Amino acid sequence: MKRKKSIADKAFVILNTIFMIAFVVITLYPVLNTLAISFNDGTDALRGGIYLFPRKWTLKNYITVLQKDNLITGAYITVLRTILGTVLALFTNAILAFIVSRKRFLFKKSLSLFWVITMYVNGGMIPIFLLYKNLGLTNSFMVYIVPGMISAFNMLVIRTYMNGIPDSLEESAQLDGAGYTTIFLKIISPLCKPVYATVALFVAVGQWNSWFDAMLYNRMSPEFTTLQYELMKLLSSVTNQGGSAEAMKNAIGAVTPASIRAAATILTMLPIICLYPFLQRYFVSGLTIGGVKE
Repeated sequence: MKRKKSIADKAFVILNTIFMIAFVVITLYPVLNTLAISFNDGTDALRGGIYLFPRKWTLKNYITVLQKDNLITGAYITVLRTILGTVLALFTNAILAFIVSRKRFLFKKSLSLFWVITMYVNGGMIPIFLLYKNLGLTNSFMVYIVPGMISAFNMLVIRTYMNGIPDSLEESAQLDGAGYTTIFLKIISPLCKPVYATVALFVAVGQWNSWFDAMLYNRMSPEFTTLQYELMKLLSSVTNQGGSAEAMKNAIGAVTPASIRAAATILTMLPIICLYPFLQRYFVSGLTIGGVKE
């Protein structure tokens, strides 16, 4: 027999529904508003009153952004660093996590403690810059890849997930003559797809959004510029123009700093938004099961 809902239950459902609707609106509105402004005429957008839909459609904002010098080079470097950085970081962190998750590894606790300490202690910007310079990483593409190959947080997340895999699987494989390489590649890694997808998403988002390393280490090498750094320079230039003659010229051409900023923001967000739905089913389970705990 179906239980009749009490007044308290109905009130809870109503309040919960209202809260979730408000949360979705508050979360999505800034994105939708930015999208509307990016497709709206810049001069018309200065009047205000644009919320969810453009009032005067135009693609001039995106055309202006895409015509920026070095933008194609920056996009190529950004895509390349995102792919290589994600693959190599996932591979190295997975190997380290596999090593320290083995119960017979003698220094597993000492190494885990050492990696945890590195999450809280940093040498500082100047020593790190001098280190990269002495290693020959400045003015090179590898400065985007090598420093991010090992992450204490990502390694600990993967290690914790691996600790939850039954030891009987590894023992059975060893009885059949499998070595650690075979166990890692054919038994452990296929079972770690959820946490691998979670870590890959973290690393990919970080690589895609990073621009500070390009400004700090590769400012003098335009062939190694990144998309985010070029968009940042574009946003800075159009914001600083203010009431200058160039700004008035852009305004007459239906392009303003606000519309350029909106278009650049959407271009930055688009790849991550397209990538997340394919990894979403792994994301929650991988992050929950692989949470750092002892």
